Amino acid sequence: MTEPPAHDPTSAMTPTGPGGARATEEREVGPPAGKPTWHGLLELIALSGLGVAQPLLDVIGRSPDFFFFHGAGVVAVLALVAIVVLVPPTLLWGVELLAGLVAGAVARRWTHLVLLGGLATLLAVQVGKSLTDTRGPLLMVVAAVAAVAAVAGYARFAVTRQVLRVAAVGPLVFVLLFVFASPSSAVFLGRGAAEMPVRSTGPHPPVVVIILDEFPLLSLLDEQGELDADRVPNFANLAAGSTWYRNATTVSGKTTSAVPAMLTGRYPAGAVTPHYSQYPENLFTLLGPEYEIEAWENVTQLCPPEHCRGRPGQARGSLQVMLRETAGLYGQLISPTDSLEDPTASFREPTVADEVRANDKDPQAGPDFRMSRLTENQPARFTEFLGSLQPKETPTFCFLHLLMPHSPWTYLPSGMRYHGPSGLPFDGTWWSRLAHQRHIEQVGYTDLLIGEAMRTLRGSGLYDDALIVVTSDHGVSFSQDVSGREMDPEFRAAPELAWVPLFVKEPGQRVGRIDDRNWEHVDLLPTVADHAGVAVPWRTDGISATGEPRETTDKRFDDQPGEPMTVDGPLHFASVRAGSGAHPVWPLLPAADLIGTAVADLTVTGVGPTATVANLAAFGDVQAERGLLPALVHGALPDVVPDGAPIAIAVNGTVGTVVQAARDGEGRLRFVGLIPDEDLFVPGANELELFLVADDGGAVTAQRMPTG
Repeated sequence: MTEPPAHDPTSAMTPTGPGGARATEEREVGPPAGKPTWHGLLELIALSGLGVAQPLLDVIGRSPDFFFFHGAGVVAVLALVAIVVLVPPTLLWGVELLAGLVAGAVARRWTHLVLLGGLATLLAVQVGKSLTDTRGPLLMVVAAVAAVAAVAGYARFAVTRQVLRVAAVGPLVFVLLFVFASPSSAVFLGRGAAEMPVRSTGPHPPVVVIILDEFPLLSLLDEQGELDADRVPNFANLAAGSTWYRNATTVSGKTTSAVPAMLTGRYPAGAVTPHYSQYPENLFTLLGPEYEIEAWENVTQLCPPEHCRGRPGQARGSLQVMLRETAGLYGQLISPTDSLEDPTASFREPTVADEVRANDKDPQAGPDFRMSRLTENQPARFTEFLGSLQPKETPTFCFLHLLMPHSPWTYLPSGMRYHGPSGLPFDGTWWSRLAHQRHIEQVGYTDLLIGEAMRTLRGSGLYDDALIVVTSDHGVSFSQDVSGREMDPEFRAAPELAWVPLFVKEPGQRVGRIDDRNWEHVDLLPTVADHAGVAVPWRTDGISATGEPRETTDKRFDDQPGEPMTVDGPLHFASVRAGSGAHPVWPLLPAADLIGTAVADLTVTGVGPTATVANLAAFGDVQAERGLLPALVHGALPDVVPDGAPIAIAVNGTVGTVVQAARDGEGRLRFVGLIPDEDLFVPGANELELFLVADDGGAVTAQRMPTG
């Protein structure tokens, strides 16, 4: 008796002929049972193109600042694109071939189906996030069901397989769109900027422009609306010898619009790539014929190669770094939950230590602020910028755009760094309060850097004769329900988002003064041009501060480029002048008066629930000479802890901070607290203690929380 043939998943019984007779029709599912064909590779290329290459190229294609920040040239960008497009399907094809070599053709065909199903699931998650509000495990289940249905259709219908193979041309189309039609195409298609017809109007003093980032004016002010000289002494010293334009505002909350507006003198006209090919008329091309330019841009590339070629600091990244950040981006795209992380938060300034490790330099290179190893924490481009502040025979224009005090917030005022989790929420009472605290601490470090720049200028002899501008591209709001860099319809965020620091030290100026004219950041270029003795040959929206103030009092703010909003200038400037005591406003922090209390003085009533401390190991061996402290304590809490409950965090017997239990974007109960007092830490092992605080009829008690 002949045994029936074993079931083959690549075959199916289909009715044919009269009377419903059934015949066996072998269906081609992936590569046939013989030696491998290219069909499987084409199918993997097609589905990988849709689920991996297209979404990644779309996002980074709309983000040229990603490449500008890393100083990536054409070769590096093309290498990144080639890896994104070719490596995933090639690796999967290799897995499939290996399965065939090890276990035979049937295993290879099943492996092919599984790989297609995995790619289809990734694609379905992304489609589901864009078309529905479904998130979390439910989205994964729906995506998996959709992928199984897609693979079943692939297995059943030959036309599906044929269409998929034809779709293998898709990645080529995506690459062509990226290279020729995306905002990032400027990296490939950028042309040299036309020479400006410069007309000198006077002497050409040295020009120094420092643009800081994500820096509200309110972060410099005390509760009376004056510069807080105790917290930011170097900004106060700068103001004592320069003109402080207190009523200065940005025109956009986005760096890629705000910086071009400052350097062209024109309001944003639309979503234009911040590249010299798109903005040929800018401060660099204006001063280039008369000045030697030393430029450290950040997420723009407005200085053309003929003026900035070969300048230090132009290549600030590597293909390896871009690949790591691209992988992180893809993780956000395929996550079944929405990411809370600001993509620009990954633009961390490389430190001197990063550059030392990358380039095998002398580890002691750079200025020494506080201790012999603190240069490891100092932004490397800032060190290079300081080195350029020297007198030269020809007029010099030194430009620095520094990502300070922009997130990620990782610095204490001394320059000491700390690590912290990424993707923390911004909204919510506790999270916005914590973000503001970390921001203010980093403002202190920014003040330290400004002080070092001013000391370098004075030491080199440039200070007296130079035009020096220190400002920020935009602010950021920490106020409840309007946090971030987008303007709300009621303009509640305007005082923090639009008003920015601006100090202009004119050549020869020695006495400080305050000017409350209606300055908008499009005024920067004409003002610098007047002081630099160069006439601007194009029409500008800005007016020079060397002339009469503008008559209007309203402010323009483009929340979206080319879509201006009108902000009531006097109303919100009055709010700014009210000082830091008015913005932002949060409820009182429970048990805040415990900060600085000795643990021995706490009323400890017992043992509370266990807290999981994510960075507990860092307290086992603290080495401050490395410029790093575990100052941000964070972890998870069990649900038995009430939401909003105060938790005291003590280091070596003293309460360093009090935090509130709060849920993150995924609903997990967490605690995150910054301990700004460096003196609480000692070299070597440190004792960390957590206490759940309660108010028992006016008597504050605490339960000791075991940590793990």
